[in-house]
Parts: sequence; C-alpha cells; structure tokens
Amino acid sequence: MTGTVYKSTGSWYTVKTDDGTVYECRIKGKFRIKGIKSTNPVSVGDRVDFKPETDNDRETGVIENIRERRNYIIRKSVNLSKQTHIIAANIDVVFLLVTLNNPPTFTAFIDRFLVTAEAYDIKAVLLFNKIDIYDEEELLEIKYLAALYRKIGYECIGISAKTGKNIDKVKSLMEGQVSMFSGHSGVGKSTLVNLIEPNLSLKTAEISDQHQQGQHTTTFAEMYDLSFDAKIIDTPGIKGFGIVDMDKEEVGDYFPEFFELKQECKFNNCLHINEPKCAVKEALDNEEIAWSRYKSYLQILEGEEEHYRKNHYDNED
Repeated sequence: MTGTVYKSTGSWYTVKTDDGTVYECRIKGKFRIKGIKSTNPVSVGDRVDFKPETDNDRETGVIENIRERRNYIIRKSVNLSKQTHIIAANIDVVFLLVTLNNPPTFTAFIDRFLVTAEAYDIKAVLLFNKIDIYDEEELLEIKYLAALYRKIGYECIGISAKTGKNIDKVKSLMEGQVSMFSGHSGVGKSTLVNLIEPNLSLKTAEISDQHQQGQHTTTFAEMYDLSFDAKIIDTPGIKGFGIVDMDKEEVGDYFPEFFELKQECKFNNCLHINEPKCAVKEALDNEEIAWSRYKSYLQILEGEEEHYRKNHYDNED
C-alpha cells in the first residue's frame, strides 16, 4: 500500500492512504537515502510504500520504501555535527510573512529565506502582513519592497490577518498544494493560519520552546488537511528556514537576478566580488540590481548567518 506521512514521532509514523485510511507505521530495517546523512530517514510529506499489519486495536503497518522526493528541507543536527535532520518533504509552496515593524523583517532575513527556498526548489511567496496599521509613508516602503521582489520574479501580496484583506488570494495559492508558513515571532503567522482554517488551532508554542532550547531532533513537523483541498505542514521550530550547506560558487545561482547574468561574466566561477568584467557588478553600478540583495549575498558568502540567527530568530507566535 502507498500513503503520505502526516506525522513523525521518531519511532512511529502516521501514514494516510489516498482513500483517507490512517495507519500507524514503523520502519523495517535501516533506510539509506543517497547523499543524506540524516538522523531521521522518514519525514512528514514523504510518499511511502508500506505493508499493513494485523492489530486488533488499530491500523498499523511497516514502511518498506520511500518514494523519490521532489524536494526536502534539512537542517544540521545540533548534537551530531555531520548529520542532518530532515524537516519535511514534497512541499509545493512556502509563504514568508513580512512586517515593517513590530517586529521588523529585515531584507537580509528575506533574502536568506528566498535563497534557501531556491536551493530546495520550493516556490516562495512573500506576504506583507499588517497593511491595515501602516501610515502612508510605511505603505510606500511596502510598495517599494514588493516592487523589488516582484522584479526578481517573486509573488508578493499585501495582507491583513486582522481584517482578512487578500486572504482569498492566499487561499487560492494554497488550493491543491502542500504549504508551509514562516516568519519572525509577532508577524501574525498563527493569526493568519487560524483565519484561513479556524478549526486548526495549531499548537505552536510547545514546539517553539523546544526550538529555543535547541532540541532540533525532538521537533516534529505535522501535516494537516484543510477544508478547501489544501494541506499545510506546521513546522514552527524552523521558521528561520536555515541556510543549507552550499559552495560559495553556487550561492549566486540562488539569486535569480544574479544567475540570469552569470553567462555574461568573464569568468565561469565568478563570485561577483573583485573579478574583472563581472556582469553582476556592472548591473549593480547601473542600479539594475538592488544593493540590499547584493549586501545579503556578501553576508551569506562571508558566513555571517550564525551571528544573524542568534540576534534575530525569536520564538514563533
């Protein structure tokens, strides 16, 4: 039989078949996934083949195979430096909630998020929340940021989780998809999700406490079916999304506007820093590329992510 993993507790996996039957499954033997040294071989979102077992009290089974993943999100395991923890797999779209203040969402954070989404091959959408409380000057800043990211190719929507403005647009993007929501504490993630699906009442605080303590291996994602042909994966412990391990030469490939110009650079391995005849630097000088994006690129190259994470990654709301 085949099903989708909805929940993982480390030893048991909740698997739902296409006809809606739920099985509690365990793993048979050890799984080795090519190229991934992971603390958890099976993750939420995985499509798995399993063999049902006879159990008088509940539907159980044994997972025998993991189908090939379209994508997955990983992070480093805290206690095992060379190991990773797979958070979720087969995600269609991830939404980042952005606020100008209370709390501020810095462009460096947005860019790290987008780079990681590109690296994981997941569609990213920016939701500029709380537009009902901004004054005229702040709304102009929102419009500037939205124009900046739209030019690169990202969808941007101004919303209000409080008044419900443009929530219908968000729901339309979620239909038929597996979604995730991310953002700093206080940006309104829980308010938005509960507005979209009032009966969900996600338990975010409990997992956030674990995240704060660094217990990455005990933070479990969970998938929920929504009432309008959509699924959501709740992963409050990874709101920061995390930068994946990548070579310096490939970082620029995850900035779409840099990648577009890459072939015009004199050197194939151009890092867009001090190299002669760099198309990216020329575009930057001509104001065709945003300086904020280039600054974020340099910060990622210089490995400033961990310092940034400690200062700006708060608890989930």
